[in-house]
Amino acid sequence: MRIQLSEHFTYSKLLRFTLPSIVMMIFTSIYSVVDGLFVSNFAGKTPFAAVNLIMPLLIITGAPGFMIGTGGSAIVAKTLGQGRPERANRHFSFLVCAAAAGGAAVGCLGAAFTRPIASALGAEGEMLEYCVLYARIILAANPFYILQNVFQSFFIAAEKPKLGLYFTVGAGLTNAALDALLVGVFRWGIAGAAIATVLSQAVGGLLPILYFLRPNNSLLRLVRPHFDGKTLWQTCTNGSSELMSSISGSVVSMLYNFQLIRLAGEDGVAAYGAIMYVSFIFAVIFIGYAIGSAPVISFHYGAEHKDELRSLLHKSTVLNALAGAAMAALAIAASAPLSRIFVGYDQELCALTVRGFRLYAISYLLCGFNIFGSSFFTALNNGLASAVISFLRTLIFQCASVLILPVFLKIDGVWLAISVAEIAALAVTVILLGKNRKVYGY
Repeated sequence: MRIQLSEHFTYSKLLRFTLPSIVMMIFTSIYSVVDGLFVSNFAGKTPFAAVNLIMPLLIITGAPGFMIGTGGSAIVAKTLGQGRPERANRHFSFLVCAAAAGGAAVGCLGAAFTRPIASALGAEGEMLEYCVLYARIILAANPFYILQNVFQSFFIAAEKPKLGLYFTVGAGLTNAALDALLVGVFRWGIAGAAIATVLSQAVGGLLPILYFLRPNNSLLRLVRPHFDGKTLWQTCTNGSSELMSSISGSVVSMLYNFQLIRLAGEDGVAAYGAIMYVSFIFAVIFIGYAIGSAPVISFHYGAEHKDELRSLLHKSTVLNALAGAAMAALAIAASAPLSRIFVGYDQELCALTVRGFRLYAISYLLCGFNIFGSSFFTALNNGLASAVISFLRTLIFQCASVLILPVFLKIDGVWLAISVAEIAALAVTVILLGKNRKVYGY
């Protein structure tokens, strides 16, 4: 039975409604994980390090999709809560078109600056060429990537989270199958991995358009778009925290790689890459929950159901606490076998990865609270508070930690920097939630 945004959400109903979004985000993360797995084991350590080095740039070029998806779905869900479905469809259609056009422009810009960026990050010789080859193939399909990120949020606002999951699963399976064929069988190396990702993103970004163009039983449908500068501005400002989170996270990754090249050379970058692939799967569970619950919060905010807002905040806090403890314990226990999957061919590199992963896993205890806190304010259409949490958490606190801690703890300081940043960000999240409690009535 379909769960409607207007319902009262118990723990069970909240989990059932957000589960498709969580699984959807896990499958989305599989793209880069599968690429890294095949590149590392079939192409070698240098191509694997190249993918890890240039990945932050690719995440930045896809970040506008998260901004438009989260910021736009909050506006659309609020409009639905106000009982104006036709206006919601107009907002939705315009934002999808804006996302596709923006994706093409950002992709071209990223491709033009790939080589100097990779060079500035420390890539030389063969690694530099691998970075350029992989990035330019991926960026050619950047509109697909942007649209896929956008539809992840809008499927939830349309009360069709399971359908969004199906499209994402299809894209993930496409990527895995093509990686096995192009990299594992045909041995096309890093180019094969990039082509597999591009084709899988086409599945996740283009097929949903066909669904929303046709008559359907969801809350949303694509109609003739009309330019709406005010809605675009509100979407961008409201979703700026998600944009900032993606961009600043990528900038921080570049800084991590810079420090690791200095402290441990190519092995440090490879170890960080393996940790990030696995860590991303853990982190997207929190992100998926935040994306899945955001339209519910926006709807009840638009409908002025303050008791429901209070209930959603309380339940989400409990769920994030339980999930954080479980994932930290699981990550520490599984660090060795997970590391061997990626870099088991090199014992020294594997040992470095295992230690780094165990220290990094401590951050899972706290990150769920901060991710949800930022998303909660986005859902309430308070882009400023959301952006403050995101900006401090993903950029300022992490940059400071990764620059200062290695001075005293060497390479261990790099792995622990994320946990220190999460502690500082949690303090900010708690302060902002308390400060705005009376404003929103939660």
